[in-house]
Amino acid sequence: MAGSDDTEQERSSKPSDSPAGRPKALIRPAPRPRILHRIRNNFLTGMVLVAPVFITAYLAWAFVNLVDDTVFPLIPARYHPENVFGVQIPGLGLIVFILFTTMIGAFATNLVGRTLINWGERILHRMPVVRTVYNAVKQIAETALNRSSSSFRQACLIEYPRRGLWAVAFVSTETGGEINRKIPIEGQMVSVFLPTTPNPTSGFLLFVPEKDVIYLDMSVEEAAKLVISAGLVDPEEAARRRAQGSGSGAASPENGDAA
Repeated sequence: MAGSDDTEQERSSKPSDSPAGRPKALIRPAPRPRILHRIRNNFLTGMVLVAPVFITAYLAWAFVNLVDDTVFPLIPARYHPENVFGVQIPGLGLIVFILFTTMIGAFATNLVGRTLINWGERILHRMPVVRTVYNAVKQIAETALNRSSSSFRQACLIEYPRRGLWAVAFVSTETGGEINRKIPIEGQMVSVFLPTTPNPTSGFLLFVPEKDVIYLDMSVEEAAKLVISAGLVDPEEAARRRAQGSGSGAASPENGDAA
């Protein structure tokens, strides 16, 4: 009996093999689900690569179809690709539009073309509503497509809509004429365009004292990306990632999580 009691005491003093009786020092934490973690990171990395390509291809295809649907109704049906070649050719309307626009530009450079264009503009200027729309569209097109100067000079920061709040804007030109003379502020005024997010084509024209404008080192394109993305795209961070190279994988979501 005494021997059996000693045996039971020795068994009770030894650590149990069950998880509940195992000492804390011997309990190891459960391994992380590495497989699911890698699948998530691979999916996010694929989205970063696939989404821009897919969206760009979709917008390009939509633009081509829009031009085709606009040009083809102006062409006689017997000259449509499906009637001539027996198959529809996407993008043929865009090619026709480019060739037609190029021919118009070449025609406008000679004396006869300039005479006809001036005659047509004189007729449009006599129409009350049409001349306003035509002059506005022509001025915008000449400004946007002018090859000798860019649409905007530089990106900048201005305090808007009140002091202490800053907004990204684009300097278009120095304010001149009556506006610069009648604004009761000493010093040169500049005309800036304040775009809205996420549609930078709409916004406000503001006349700001040049001393209150902070010019940015980033390009106009980089500032436009910053506005469109609502601040999610940082030009300096994007430049740093491009410098590191896509092969290093520094911009992948996996490395971002590890950081």
